[in-house]
Amino acid sequence: MSPNTEALDHWIRTGFREMNTELEEIYFAQDARHEIPADGADLRRALRDEGRDLIKPLLVEGNTDEGFEAAYDLLGCVGLYMAACRRHEITEPSRERTSPLLEASALALHLSMTLGVSPRFASSHLTTNNSAPDGAYRSFTSLEDERIFIDYNTLGVFAYMRAADALRRILPLGVAHPLAVHLFGEAKAALDDVTAWNDRLFRELDADRFFYCVRPYYKPYRVGPKVYRGANAGDFAGINVIDVLLGLCSADNPDYAQILNDKFLFMQPEDQAILKDCMRRESFLNAFLKLHRAKRRPDTYQRNLAAYLEVVDAHGRGAAQHHDQLVTKYIERQAGALPESGLNNLTASGPPLPVLLDSLQRLRDLRTAERRDDIPSRHRELEQLRSTLSAA
Repeated sequence: MSPNTEALDHWIRTGFREMNTELEEIYFAQDARHEIPADGADLRRALRDEGRDLIKPLLVEGNTDEGFEAAYDLLGCVGLYMAACRRHEITEPSRERTSPLLEASALALHLSMTLGVSPRFASSHLTTNNSAPDGAYRSFTSLEDERIFIDYNTLGVFAYMRAADALRRILPLGVAHPLAVHLFGEAKAALDDVTAWNDRLFRELDADRFFYCVRPYYKPYRVGPKVYRGANAGDFAGINVIDVLLGLCSADNPDYAQILNDKFLFMQPEDQAILKDCMRRESFLNAFLKLHRAKRRPDTYQRNLAAYLEVVDAHGRGAAQHHDQLVTKYIERQAGALPESGLNNLTASGPPLPVLLDSLQRLRDLRTAERRDDIPSRHRELEQLRSTLSAA
């Protein structure tokens, strides 16, 4: 890490976090919590100027070729700074044609081309790739609710990754392999951990603090002339690997393909490669359907199919839990209390809230294999396979 990079990283972990925390307390104490008041103007200017002064020498320094991790960390620091400026309306996409954060935009674009990722902070910068050399990782604020949000999201992401890894190990073996049942069991246990961590999150995270003091840092912002959507906790390959390998979702579905396309550059290159590989594979659902239709099934069919269906059900529970608890409690209900003016630029992905909620409902119903004819749900095929168990 160069001295200039070290200086920016140190500021993100100290002064930057302190200023954001102080501003959040000012905003949260007012009646109209969704508005940026006149109070705090000096702090907002200080945050803008201190960040710019630290980024300028990094732009002059250029690529020091210290490897992917160092460059990705630096992009995260620059991205957190730009996201905070957006949160405090130092920048605001609707009133700009290009970002006023010229130096930060230039550095972010340079880093993104080198790394092959989006030129803004991604959720991994706060979760899976967030170092804590002194026991404290990077965050926007020191608020307890942000820590709860990051911690449980990170634990959930790791659990999804474990499930995806177990399922990927079945690919070279095939669903009829006698040891596949153990890998299905590992995936199911990991998905049970997802729901357990989510339960903790829902119990401990204050809805008002999340909506007004955490969520705003995940809004879209401009890098140069282009607006990039906000970071999303689902911006990693694991959850989509599970979708695709289980056969619940497919890139042949234009809506789902658009989700994959939108998130692709928000993932790290390693995840991009994993997702591309899984998209070309036959799903386990289709593999089991072939065995089901065969005149002679292997002895492992019943046991392995039962284990596979347990994974499908566990993944569906997690999807329903996320939508029915997190989306409803922390976004939909909170947004319902806002005046019309407060609904502008509400969502991290950009579209109006009703459009986002409809998209999330469809995704939930794909993952839970609901009986719906207006989406490519695999409900019928799964029920067909379940019937072979009950008939055994």
